Amino acid sequence: MSLPTGIPGLDVDVCDTLLSTTRSVRRALDLERPVPRAVVEDCLRLALQAPNGGNRQDWRWVLISDPKRREQVAEIYRRAFHGRYGDAPREHGVLRDASELADRLHRVPVLVLSCLQTAGPLPAGNQAGVWTSLLPAAWSYALAARSRGLGTTVTTVHLGLEAEMAALLGLPEHVHQGPLIPTAYTLRETFGPGRRRPLEEVLHVDGWQPETVTAAGEPVR
Repeated sequence: MSLPTGIPGLDVDVCDTLLSTTRSVRRALDLERPVPRAVVEDCLRLALQAPNGGNRQDWRWVLISDPKRREQVAEIYRRAFHGRYGDAPREHGVLRDASELADRLHRVPVLVLSCLQTAGPLPAGNQAGVWTSLLPAAWSYALAARSRGLGTTVTTVHLGLEAEMAALLGLPEHVHQGPLIPTAYTLRETFGPGRRRPLEEVLHVDGWQPETVTAAGEPVR
């Protein structure tokens, strides 16, 4: 019996390229090129096709494009960023890129704040069952944006000052903020796969397999 090769009419190579090259873009954002609202809304319509618990569709989206409001959001974000990272060195790597994004956030043409509306307070303890009704949609938005030449990053730094952000944006009670997704066209046309640990180092089959540590400090099974 032959195995199915994919969905008829769907180019698997194109899908794999999209999935393997959707990066967190923080520095290579075109801060001068406007992003049409219609393009963002198209991406959000695709995001609404993501799976969610009980098909409740409790996600809510706040699109922030007004320059003054972006400045206000960015000011809160910067304070949350500095409150989280303090004086940590930022000469290179992800923290350098994140710091640069924080400094320039007000210039990013569109900020998309994903939210989840619940009937009451968030439950105590593990909330995975709650947030899996929002996070797949946030990532679907990022993928849709990537396919249209837009760069995004999915950040939760603002949650350090969540109450301030809620007050600024007038969020009702029981509307809980998820990732903030800065969105802009990119200065680069191509992106490659990110550096990731091999699957063999993170895959557990039929139960958890304890890791051992080498002399170099690397986990080995």
